[in-house]
Amino acid sequence: MAMLQVRDMDDRLYDRLKFAAKLDNRSISQQVITILQDYFTSVPSKNKNATEEFLKLSGSWEDSRSTKDIIDDIYASRVNSKRFEALDGIFD
Repeated sequence: MAMLQVRDMDDRLYDRLKFAAKLDNRSISQQVITILQDYFTSVPSKNKNATEEFLKLSGSWEDSRSTKDIIDDIYASRVNSKRFEALDGIFD
């Protein structure tokens, strides 16, 4: 059976791996094998181009109102929030 040795692994990554192994009642080696098996046996999903997906939306929203009416509606729906007032003007 093949062996795999990993060098210079970040301590935080190793700690997360160790924690995940403990949660699943596995050794670290068993956890790594499970992660690799899951990764390589999963059905690959086709990554969509975000720009193409955005451009598909072009013309999909129609509104009979004028641009000015739409903008006025957006401004009218806004409300003032006091959510950040306690932060001593950080966002002023």
